[in-house]
Amino acid sequence: MSPARLHVQVPVTGLPPADGTSAWGFRRPGPDPMVPPAGSAVAEPGIVNPMPGQNRERVTVDGKFFRLSGRKFHPKGITYGPLAPDPEGGHFASSETTRRDFQQVRSLGANLLRVYHVPPRWFLDLAFEHGLRLLIDVPWNRHVCFLDTEEAQEAVVRTVREAARVCAAHPAVFALSVVNEIPADIVRWSGAQAVEAFIDRLVATAKAEDAELLCTFGNFPTTEFLRPDLIDFHCFNVYLHERQPFENYLARLQMLADTKPLMIGEFGIDTIREGEEAQAEILGWQVESAFRGGCAGVVVYSFTDEWFHGGRLVEDWAFGLTRADRSPKPAFETVRKRFETAPWFPLPGTPRVSVVVASYNGAATLKSCLHSLERLNYPDYEVILVDDGSTDATQSIAATFPGVRNIRHERNQGLGVARNTGIDAATGEIVAFTDSDCRADEDWLHYLVGDLLRSRFAGIGGHNFLPPDDSPTAAAVMVSPGGPAHVMLNDRVAEHIPGCNMAFYRWSLKEIGGFDPIYRRAGDDVDICWRLQQRGYRIGFSPAGFVWHYRRNTIRAYLRQQGGYGEAEALLERRHPENFNHFGGSMWHGRIYTQAKIGVETRRPVIYHGMFGSAPFQSIYTRDASLTLVVVTSLEYHVLVTTPLLVVSAVAPFVWTLGVASLLFSLSLCILAARQADLPSGRRRFWSRPLVAMLFFLQPIVRGWARHRGNLLDRQRPLSARENLESLSLEDREDSLRVLLYWAEKGVDRMGFLRRVLERLDLLGWQNKPDAGWSPFDVEIYGSRWARLQVLTAVEFHSWNRQMLRCRVHSEWSSFARVVFATVAGTELVFIGIASRFPFPESLSGTPYRFWPWLVLLSLWPLAWRLNLAQRELHRLVVAFLDDCAKEFRLVRVSKPE
Repeated sequence: MSPARLHVQVPVTGLPPADGTSAWGFRRPGPDPMVPPAGSAVAEPGIVNPMPGQNRERVTVDGKFFRLSGRKFHPKGITYGPLAPDPEGGHFASSETTRRDFQQVRSLGANLLRVYHVPPRWFLDLAFEHGLRLLIDVPWNRHVCFLDTEEAQEAVVRTVREAARVCAAHPAVFALSVVNEIPADIVRWSGAQAVEAFIDRLVATAKAEDAELLCTFGNFPTTEFLRPDLIDFHCFNVYLHERQPFENYLARLQMLADTKPLMIGEFGIDTIREGEEAQAEILGWQVESAFRGGCAGVVVYSFTDEWFHGGRLVEDWAFGLTRADRSPKPAFETVRKRFETAPWFPLPGTPRVSVVVASYNGAATLKSCLHSLERLNYPDYEVILVDDGSTDATQSIAATFPGVRNIRHERNQGLGVARNTGIDAATGEIVAFTDSDCRADEDWLHYLVGDLLRSRFAGIGGHNFLPPDDSPTAAAVMVSPGGPAHVMLNDRVAEHIPGCNMAFYRWSLKEIGGFDPIYRRAGDDVDICWRLQQRGYRIGFSPAGFVWHYRRNTIRAYLRQQGGYGEAEALLERRHPENFNHFGGSMWHGRIYTQAKIGVETRRPVIYHGMFGSAPFQSIYTRDASLTLVVVTSLEYHVLVTTPLLVVSAVAPFVWTLGVASLLFSLSLCILAARQADLPSGRRRFWSRPLVAMLFFLQPIVRGWARHRGNLLDRQRPLSARENLESLSLEDREDSLRVLLYWAEKGVDRMGFLRRVLERLDLLGWQNKPDAGWSPFDVEIYGSRWARLQVLTAVEFHSWNRQMLRCRVHSEWSSFARVVFATVAGTELVFIGIASRFPFPESLSGTPYRFWPWLVLLSLWPLAWRLNLAQRELHRLVVAFLDDCAKEFRLVRVSKPE
């Protein structure tokens, strides 16, 4: 991001500690600020005086948002203080002044205060009395190299522990920020991983005092790469005064926050330098942009211009919504209006949405799904349930939801057909899809539709989270490979969105013919995304439009699901060979976002600090997990390496060590992946990581076998069905078909010729892979599972403006054919080795009969002949096809240039 104008104005939190402040505490000379003044309502720490009529429940994390008393809680906050000390020397004003300030804060519509010192108990009670929650920063000197000595670390830990103890169980406490804005050079000095580990230690210390206490830390662009594991939500201070850079950076922060809520902990405008009118304008759109962008909450800096720092009132900064005498600035009314509307700012429009739920025997979770869809926060939508031939209680459950349109297939026809039925029945301009094992957040459509309307996307998707009530087994499945994931090309554009959470304009689905009925169990979402992108459309991602997705609750169900995914991959490989490598693995151009590890992390991420660590935006570049090592867990590796080594050891005993080592290497990688898995803390059991390791071992085998079984057993159109008179006439001219020459008297459009070739290949149903810029060919054609062919073209310029189009046609065995041939040959060699060890009659030991086991190798000749025949058939058919295309361009094939 390159903002046109960047303001990194760091108010109170970015300055060195004031004179007289303890290096590791938060005291100033005078009485302890955490001890209530004489006569306060609370005389003893740890005791909370109940407030009649007030809700004493705690705020909890709910997906990308917060929840309080069963309802969404959207923090609409403002920073408060530090103010001129009271007579006792505390960091807060007197109780009378504080009460007046709180009344003015409530008139603003705020429900949260961010304070930069741990408040005394009377302050907590007074905030709760006024319906305010507090985000409390624990002050300690983070401007020194605090990790260099054990004593310094212990002092910080004691400070956080004392702060958590004072705040423990108080209902006014929203969250504790264990540190705010650690300077980038200090982080670089100590190392990012060490600082992250220390922040996690501070969070663990606070939660040891109060397990339900939400914890975070105040981050900012200069250290955006810090990602501690134990924080409950991300809190960023962002001072950008241009709208587009601000919104672009919010999109980036949402990718950094990933599955956790994102809260903007500070943003504000200095009216001395910017002016009061500019402050009102900028804060207005910043509050709106933050909530539209899916932020869980915002905190405006600050309540008042009164700012006490360094033992004096600071008079050359004025970030307040009110002046020092508490008279409101114009921004006060602007923010009040935005807070009154937040978080549901009006959408650009409210087109009708049809929500389609395709279900097959999904009765176990269907009731929860339909109940969540009944209470969506969107004005115009319908819910269509497509029962795809279920034999369980689906129909009886659907009958209890009269508002749901219930369409039933008499027999199971597959996921693609079921979703097409929903599209045909839809009356909405937008069609959204979820599954019967999901329940939608109430604001799901609000964010999906809003982000879709404000963009040029044809479709959009979002997160899918593990529900809080799902089982520990489901939690282990979530962090195992093969789960639904979104793939991002950048902070907003997706390459793939999972089928459990996606929405498209109905016209875009109709334009490409809807979902392909061939996908019965899975793969339909991948296919629809790729086909839309091939048409030039883009797919977006909405970080706040999420659903809760129940995972498989048993090992058997999980492995059956992965088998279905493997079958779908076999179908996808035939439909989209350009997106698969030669070994059948899918190739993604974007970054895969999933809570499961898709590989083993072997390298640390790289951080861009800027020269001498001076960059205002210091980004982390995460290295992808090593997929090369994960190859050793694949079915192909077990079949082609480990199994042959173990079998050969029967003939050559010394080889058994290699076979065992190969197997142990695969198992050790599975164990390492399980150790790196990010299991939810509340659902970890002693058996969780062993279970994840086992699933890492079994999943590639089950999925790989299903993929190869689909390739072997699926019926494909035989090459003979594509024969015609032209191809048959070429049967005896194979040697002259390697390079084709086409003469053009008036020139030839090479790019137009190739485009027409691709159009006709798609029209005829030929699998093909066009060059994406990295291949040594123009197009690769797959005629069958046994052969493939590559076409390369070039144009020669001759006299009189005549041109020659050259086509090099190279055919070869497919990767699958090579694997089959190698497997047969290897199996026969193992047989020869075993048979040679059997005792042979003495009378025949000197005759040629002793070599009889080697005769099995003769079977390789008919196999090679059959593969070569398939290769030659494909070659002839493609040449005839190219000749036909050339006729459209009035090209004449010749044997040599004239």
